[in-house]
Amino acid sequence: MTIWLTCIVLAAALLAVAGSQIDYINTQRSEMGLISNPALENAPPSLAFATVAMGAFRGLVVDILWMRAEALKEEGQFFDARQLAEWITALQPRFAAVWDFHSWNMAYNISVAIPATQPQERWRWVKNGYELLRDQGIPTNPNSIILYRQLAMIFQHKIGGVTDEANAYYKLQLASAMEPLLGSADDEFFQSLAEAPTDLGRIMADANVASFVEALRAADAEFESDNKLVSNYLSLRQNADRFKPEALNTIDDFRGTSVLEKFDVFAKAYHLRSAWKLEPDLMQELNRLYGPIDWSDPNRHLPLDWKHPDSHAIYWAVKGLRKAAKKEGRELTIDETNTDRIVVHSLQNLFRYGKILVYEPRGGRVDQSGIDRREVFLRPDLRMFDVYNKVILSVIDKYAEPNEPGKYNSHKIGHRNMLKNAVLSFYQSGHKAQALKIYNQMRRLYPMDESKVPLHVFVRNRFIEELKVLHIVNVREIVQMLLRESYFLYAIRDDDGASGSEKLAKEVYDYYYSINPDEVRIDMKPFGLLKYTALIDVMSDEQFSNDLRRSLSARIRIERPDVFKQLEKQDQLQNQTQQPN
Repeated sequence: MTIWLTCIVLAAALLAVAGSQIDYINTQRSEMGLISNPALENAPPSLAFATVAMGAFRGLVVDILWMRAEALKEEGQFFDARQLAEWITALQPRFAAVWDFHSWNMAYNISVAIPATQPQERWRWVKNGYELLRDQGIPTNPNSIILYRQLAMIFQHKIGGVTDEANAYYKLQLASAMEPLLGSADDEFFQSLAEAPTDLGRIMADANVASFVEALRAADAEFESDNKLVSNYLSLRQNADRFKPEALNTIDDFRGTSVLEKFDVFAKAYHLRSAWKLEPDLMQELNRLYGPIDWSDPNRHLPLDWKHPDSHAIYWAVKGLRKAAKKEGRELTIDETNTDRIVVHSLQNLFRYGKILVYEPRGGRVDQSGIDRREVFLRPDLRMFDVYNKVILSVIDKYAEPNEPGKYNSHKIGHRNMLKNAVLSFYQSGHKAQALKIYNQMRRLYPMDESKVPLHVFVRNRFIEELKVLHIVNVREIVQMLLRESYFLYAIRDDDGASGSEKLAKEVYDYYYSINPDEVRIDMKPFGLLKYTALIDVMSDEQFSNDLRRSLSARIRIERPDVFKQLEKQDQLQNQTQQPN
């Protein structure tokens, strides 16, 4: 009996000692990042109790919550489903599928539950969706390709697509955020971003930079905090009214110096890394892999336009694919296939509407109500074709069936259709030699009865076929390319041909507008603006000779002085974005 009592007392003492160490152990686990299942916040008492009391049966609670969240989603109760999803991510942060569901629910379901007349509120939920994946889901599940794919999909489809009535507002917000960071950054600038220090301590080790920062802090207390120094500096460069005049005077004192340039590059690189989770060295690598071809040097790639959502889609899809490629002995999965497809489709999108212009109407950026009046306009970028063509051929090889070499998988079908569109686009824009080259490739890879005709006959037939199925993307391409052809003919003084192409463009535009009035009001820009942006494209197209572009400029200057003034203004804005402030 004595032995039993001794054992009981000893066991109680040991339990008491162990219990006293729980707080210390939990603190250490938290500091070492070993806690993957933190306590739920704002959860009902019954759920909080269940997750603690059930211990190893925590997964059962997650299963019940997951089934309930799916049911709520099916019932259209998206906000309630969101709350359950938050609890599930807290209970099982390594459960990638719930991050996927949670982000998709916010970006797609909750956002469209808000009226299109409140695009800023819709954008908030779309932003919440991609930030959840980027800032929480992926860091917790760094090897899950489905999260990279979903993040890329939000950029490509939700922001870059046209299915959401507020898509133009989304594009404007993304472009506005990236413009002050990158603008028209060239390869040299991306190199400087990649080489910039990764933390404030390293840049402050430079005595001259430290002197600049101290002067800035002395000018305005807003710059005293290290945590807010970079964000406030970038805000100062964009909107000086938020700060004391002395802060802008400090910038003026250092303007044009290497010190200001060095800190400016650091601040932009730091913000890309910390806020956008974009690594400048990978961005530069993708520029060189997927950037548009420099017409003057076909072996050189120009940087991607990071104001465009499809550039961001490529970034995250490539990161996911590289994570998947590190798995030894892996088999190609549907998730990897779909992620490869995002890269291909984004490159295709950049060809079809990869040039992005933020257009500021006359009368200012905002109206009397404070509403942003600017518009985002997308136009084709023919320089992207060779990049797309190279990548899709490599993807086709990756997924080729060894026992069925002639099998038409989905990638081949997409490539064939894209070649058809590219032939028409290059031909209509005046690049008939390139159109013939693509046409011959198409006939070699995908023999079809419709291609057993001369190039001009194929183009005519293709044009008629496109008119029969007028989708917003097709009509934008057709109208834009016809207007480009009009300016090309105008430059070589074929005025009748120029007039005919412009007239046909207007007829296509009016016809589409007549059969889709609601959709056009959302996605189509005024015809006059289309003409102006087509002119910008021709004037910047280095495939055309300098003499031809000078001839066009001379005619515009004399015969259309109002348009020429717009071109001058555009050139001035472009130069401003290329130069440091």
